[in-house]
Amino acid sequence: MHTPVPTSEGTQTYEWKWSNQTLNIAYDRRGEGSPVLLLPAFSTVSSRKEWETVAQILSAACEVTCVDWPGFGESDKAAIAYNAVLYEAFLPDFATACFDRPLTVVAAGHAAGYALQLAQRLPKQVARLVLVAPTWRGPLPTMGASEAIARSVETLVRTPWVGQLLYYLNTRPSFLKWMYGRHVFADAQKLTPDFIAAKYATTQQRGARFGPAAFVTGGLDPVTNRGAFLQLFSGLRARCLVVIGADSPPKSKAEMEAIAAIASAQIQSHPGSLGLHEEYGAEVAALIQTFLQQESRSSALGDR
Repeated sequence: MHTPVPTSEGTQTYEWKWSNQTLNIAYDRRGEGSPVLLLPAFSTVSSRKEWETVAQILSAACEVTCVDWPGFGESDKAAIAYNAVLYEAFLPDFATACFDRPLTVVAAGHAAGYALQLAQRLPKQVARLVLVAPTWRGPLPTMGASEAIARSVETLVRTPWVGQLLYYLNTRPSFLKWMYGRHVFADAQKLTPDFIAAKYATTQQRGARFGPAAFVTGGLDPVTNRGAFLQLFSGLRARCLVVIGADSPPKSKAEMEAIAAIASAQIQSHPGSLGLHEEYGAEVAALIQTFLQQESRSSALGDR
């Protein structure tokens, strides 16, 4: 049984049952109007706060909900197995508990695959999709690591001593800045000391290494190959906008561009990399607003 969520504005907690545990899931809601759900990208520093600029702008005309995935952000980080099955179960439960009318789901990075699965599973509830710099393959698999190696690395990171040391080394402020400059932001000048300090603080919570270890090693990949990812668009009833990060790493960008051949998806390219939704929040919000306005006009014409 899942606890229904109140609809008042502000930071709230959704109690979700999984693996014989109750996980407290952090989310916030602001604004009034058509409902929009913002899903953060999976990463070592994943947090609903990366959507802050977009949420502020969209909430002027929409009811905007931002959620932290289980194991990330301010949500509980229990020492459980984090895998695709968990997130495939979580998102429909959360959407069903939180929304009683059709909504727009906006997803960044790996969240795109889960958003597509949600739209396929609950076609009457997901009216529109916006996928920003969508990905489906984790960092280690993208680098060519075999599944056996990836799983061994995840197991190692989950261990009490060695794992904590490895996580410590990979979450130092200097490493986070290097990672952001290489893969996430296009403009390194935006990686200020305050920005990096905030990201570092996200990594220093109890149990914070478990979710990221699964993501980095491919354990949270929603699919296993490009064909399976593109198949998620097949028969999609929700209208879909895909925003490609023009400065994304070559392998990730190739996966985004593969979507361009799908007639059912509207494609936009914008400067930025895997953190496009955070680095260019105002611009991404404008793209979303335009898309929603176009869809509203189309719906109005269709009703005549």
